[in-house]
Amino acid sequence: LPSWTFNHKSIQHILILIVSEIYVAVEVYTNSWAVHLSAGPEVASLIAEKQGFINLGKVFEDDDYYHFKHRAVAKRSFTRHWSRHIRLKKHPKVHWVQQQVLKRRNKRDAFVFPNDPLYSKQWYMNGETPYDLNVRSAWKKGYTGDGVVVTILDDGIEKNHPDLSANYDPKASYDINGEDPDPQPRYSFLNENRHGTRCAGEVAAVANNGICGAGIAYNAKIGGVRMLDGPITDIVEARSLSMNRWHIHIYSASWGPEDDGKTVDGPGNLANEAIYKGIVKGRSGLGSIFVWASGNGGLHKDNCNCDGYTTSIYTLSVGSTTEGGNVPWYSEACASTLTTTYSSGFINDRKIVTTDLRHQCTETHTGTSASAPLAAGIIALALEANPTLTWRDMQHVVLRASKPQHLKAEDWVVNGVGRKVSHHYGYGLLDAAALVDLAKKWVTVQPQRKCFIEIVTIPHSFSTRLEISKNVLACAGSSQYIHSLEHVQATVSLIYSRRGDLQISLTSPMGTTSTLVAVRPYDLSTQGYSNWSFMSTHFWDENPQGVWTLELENKGDYSNTGLLIYFELKLYGTNEDMMTRATETEVVSDCKKYNAEGACEECKSPYYAFGKLCITYCPPYHYKSTKTLNVRVSSSVKANTVKVCTACHSSCYSCNGNTANNCTACPPFATYDEILHSCSAPVFPRVLTRDITQDKFHHIVTVVGIILGAPFTIFCLLALVSW
Repeated sequence: LPSWTFNHKSIQHILILIVSEIYVAVEVYTNSWAVHLSAGPEVASLIAEKQGFINLGKVFEDDDYYHFKHRAVAKRSFTRHWSRHIRLKKHPKVHWVQQQVLKRRNKRDAFVFPNDPLYSKQWYMNGETPYDLNVRSAWKKGYTGDGVVVTILDDGIEKNHPDLSANYDPKASYDINGEDPDPQPRYSFLNENRHGTRCAGEVAAVANNGICGAGIAYNAKIGGVRMLDGPITDIVEARSLSMNRWHIHIYSASWGPEDDGKTVDGPGNLANEAIYKGIVKGRSGLGSIFVWASGNGGLHKDNCNCDGYTTSIYTLSVGSTTEGGNVPWYSEACASTLTTTYSSGFINDRKIVTTDLRHQCTETHTGTSASAPLAAGIIALALEANPTLTWRDMQHVVLRASKPQHLKAEDWVVNGVGRKVSHHYGYGLLDAAALVDLAKKWVTVQPQRKCFIEIVTIPHSFSTRLEISKNVLACAGSSQYIHSLEHVQATVSLIYSRRGDLQISLTSPMGTTSTLVAVRPYDLSTQGYSNWSFMSTHFWDENPQGVWTLELENKGDYSNTGLLIYFELKLYGTNEDMMTRATETEVVSDCKKYNAEGACEECKSPYYAFGKLCITYCPPYHYKSTKTLNVRVSSSVKANTVKVCTACHSSCYSCNGNTANNCTACPPFATYDEILHSCSAPVFPRVLTRDITQDKFHHIVTVVGIILGAPFTIFCLLALVSW
């Protein structure tokens, strides 16, 4: 072995690095446990009582996850309560148990100053500027959000605000922090819990009542979930994201992990499952719409692809631009952003007008916190125009209704199908009228296909640059073959001596290069990325067949070193050629005849009756069929055959009949049996978690190995085997 020379300062530097990494890894444990058992609520309560817990009820209304709390355990602790944890875990009826840890979540708000607005000051939607959100054109078409329910996941909403109360929906509201149905915010001298009320007013402030301005969807119903004004755990987030999913259409979230330029964090097991279930079961199977603010970490050079909420394929991530079309100082650039709406900029840029606490109004709402609710309001207009849009349909039409307009950025590129796209803005500024028009003409996309390709399974060491290329057939010849892409994920595990110096990019066969994560100068971590999925929307509608290239490049100190341990390319899309799809004919029409219950009974040809609508196709979980109506003509009764959408068996996503063996495709996370033409029950993926003590040991080994160099590389690899 070569000899090393250490001085006092180098040893001190090593010790500081090790200690700092241990400190970062410290978890704060609560006195709450998530418990999965399948014996029913009564048995859950008995188990809880016998072991000194209190059963606070189910996490999900339709599943057997329970929230247990123990009064004898400290509410905050740096150590896990092993004895109670193990005793509970060993109970024969308990399948899974997890002591809850506190999660760091920040409201994505910038600096604000109180004021009293008017509609004339809503510059981003009142026609004053040449490139506004084109909301008035959507209103002129008759769309104001009627029949659509939006909830704001935040610090509560002032339900009795005079500009919100007429649209307030108690079924879309709950106080998870206080465990009661009233989402009223907690008042204080500083009014720090104004965030949710401000977001709610952007969506559904009542129009024409002489108070504040108007919400974009001013006839929509608005609710609020108070969940940010207290301890935030996986259970709290899961309950919020799964709140009354059969009733709520759109969830708007303007919060996430800390935007400090060094955090890599996302939803836990339960929050992930809440999102998955929302996609599968929300809106009667069409999928809940999760609208997410991309983040306010621009000042710290943060990247929203290090936020597991915005980088999820199941959320619709929204960025910001200023009135002048500039990148705001707080904005984060990342490949997962799909669209953009307006917000604040520098001190002289106008801000967003909305409702405020204590029955007041403000014209100083700011940050991506303000952008996401504007998008949620516009999406509500589209759902009124076509309620049968799935969660994937909505992303398709939002992308197509987003326009580069006057938005300024140096990174605009034209992707492989001719669309301009930017890491700052996604596909551009969202146009409300264009979105409504597309919604009315959009036929639902074919079922989602997934093609996953493991590319790196043997560790690759690197320092300056590493390039990995793979010729991909996109699962050709199988039932998962993809012709047109939607989302693309690169799931990687790697270690690196300074994570923030590492830039990762992905290039498609059609030549589009997307930066998955750029340099984050404040990210000094040596933890790297553990099974982290970077997502990009920049390849949308491209053909995935051909050579994909992952590039890892050191943008910092020349002495940086690391190991790429694992890389899997995950392709999502459809077998349809989406670039040849026609969107010229409206697919939604007025009903010809309603029945006594208000449902559509008969449509003019070629439309099918579905709910209160007439549509040219049948949405997921339904198939085209006919039924006979007896129509009285003069004194006789005549049989009349009409076209209707009939429900599939509940296990089928698409079908050609109403039995469990008539399935032609399955819901997400379910498996299709090609012989029986049936679908399994959905099996939701889980995030792998490891023992924290073992994590710390492996992490220390990794840090020391990287610092001391090559002789420790083998030692590091051996330590990582059990990881």
